[in-house]
Amino acid sequence: MSPRRFLFVLWDGGGNVPQQLGLASGLVARGHHVRVLTESSLASDVAAAGASFEPFATAPNRASRDEDLVADWQARTPLGAFARARDRVMMGPAPAYAADTAAALEREPADAVASDFMLFGPPVAAERARVPVALIVHNVYIVPEPGKPAPGPGFLPARGPVGRARDAAASRALLALFGRGLGAVNRAREEHGLAPLHRITDHLDHVDRVLVLASERFDFHGYAHPSHLRYVGSILADPPWVDEWRSPWARDDPRPLVVVSLSSTYMAQERVLGRVVEGLARLDARVLVTTGPAIDPSTLPPAGSVITVRSAPNARLFAQASAVVTHAGMGTTTRALAAGVPLVCLPMGRDQLDVAARVVHAGAGLRLRPGARPTAIEAAVRRVIAEPRFRDGASAIGAQIVEDAKAERGLDELEALAGGVR
Repeated sequence: MSPRRFLFVLWDGGGNVPQQLGLASGLVARGHHVRVLTESSLASDVAAAGASFEPFATAPNRASRDEDLVADWQARTPLGAFARARDRVMMGPAPAYAADTAAALEREPADAVASDFMLFGPPVAAERARVPVALIVHNVYIVPEPGKPAPGPGFLPARGPVGRARDAAASRALLALFGRGLGAVNRAREEHGLAPLHRITDHLDHVDRVLVLASERFDFHGYAHPSHLRYVGSILADPPWVDEWRSPWARDDPRPLVVVSLSSTYMAQERVLGRVVEGLARLDARVLVTTGPAIDPSTLPPAGSVITVRSAPNARLFAQASAVVTHAGMGTTTRALAAGVPLVCLPMGRDQLDVAARVVHAGAGLRLRPGARPTAIEAAVRRVIAEPRFRDGASAIGAQIVEDAKAERGLDELEALAGGVR
């Protein structure tokens, strides 16, 4: 198709960035003009994607990843952590995100807007400007639906009426929590001359596409999705800040490789990492711990033959790994599964409990509490390595993830949207 103009709007939330900038890079490779409206901390990442960077003017804008916008790790309860994300990013600043998006569209028109689904403000500006907009869902589809486990607690599919009642009650509670942010979203709509929303789920009726960057087979499903929702597959790309890696082990070392990859953003994960290192030091294995930008590797105590680095290319490492220990972030999880590697999940919050539940349901790994003892972590890793059913489960779902990623349906959907196909 002829070149189109796209405006991406996202925030620097860690794992959401490589997925969305992977889409932007794909559109650039197809000859389209892509602008990315985001935080200044992502300027170099946007440039690496080949897109044009535009900084937020009134919305939250950090110059460095060292600044923590949400600081959900400071909350005492999961509900408190959710409230911080809702009030500081998702809904509270909706008027500011809407204003910045409107200004960007005034500076230069766009044929389509691709908005991080966590930001409720940008779609308001797109609707007012009558520009088609797609919400980019960079994890599993966590909107409550009848017949699906309630999002948040990491429930597995219900069995029987008690489980269904559990899901219905938990879903109502989640929607009520979202509802407390509806006032800010409606202020944004009022400022742009749009009618208010009566329920938070009405937000989905005012966008043209909902694109889920996951394989449909991996997710849990209710009785029916919105007609404009599409599962378009994952973006299997490492972020540009990943360092080069040279293995310190001999090429013929027969010991299994275990890779530890926790959150790239700060979640007060030092203690979890410490217990993982202590547990895996007992294994007769090659153990590589990647801390990400949030943790200084030198702060972790040395343990046996465990090697700790800031980062390393997951795509290359996972191809050789026998197991991956992770917080169950969507990016790490899908890249490990794409390589057919079983997982030991230690979800610490956010969407991680729900992602870990899907890993367990697929038979691709085990789930532990983040406070699990080192001996329990060691035992879980031994199990996923020794029992072939875990690798079989990871390989089965991983083959679908790879197939969906290669299809590039997300790029096709965005091109269709920009071309006027609603």
